[in-house]
Amino acid sequence: MCEKHRTTPVVEPPSVEGRPGPCRPADARRAVAHVITECCRAGHPPCDAHAVTDAQLVASELTTNAILHGGGVTDFHVDVLGPDVRVCVSDRSDRLPVARPPEDPQGRRRSGGRGWPIVCRLARDVQVCDLPAGGKCISAVVPLT
Repeated sequence: MCEKHRTTPVVEPPSVEGRPGPCRPADARRAVAHVITECCRAGHPPCDAHAVTDAQLVASELTTNAILHGGGVTDFHVDVLGPDVRVCVSDRSDRLPVARPPEDPQGRRRSGGRGWPIVCRLARDVQVCDLPAGGKCISAVVPLT
C-alpha cells in the first residue's frame, strides 16, 4: 500500500458524480498545482516551473492510465515531501503497467502507449503496490528542484 506519511495537507478535490478524488486528468493537474502553490505560500522554497509541469504531467498520465486500463480512479493523493512531490493514484486493476513498443508486430505505428514511459522518465521513484481490497496504487515521486 502507498505510504501515508505527509508533511503537508493532502488535496483531494471534491468527488465527481459520487467518485472519490480527481476523475479526470485535468483535475489531477489542478490538484498538483494547488498543493505546490499552498506549500510555497507556507514557506517552502520556490519550485522550478519545469518541475511543476513535470509533476502535473505525471499526475495526468497516471490518472489517464487508471481510467483507460485500470477500471477507473479509486483514490488520489498528492503531497509535498521536502524537495519532492508525491502523486498516488489507485485503480481497480491488479495488472501491472507495461511499456508497449511504438509499433505492432506488423510494423504499424500504435496510438497511445506513451504514458507509462513518461511517468518512469520524469519520476525519481515509482512504486506499484497491491491494495488489500484489490486493485493497485501507483506512487510516483517527482523532484521539484
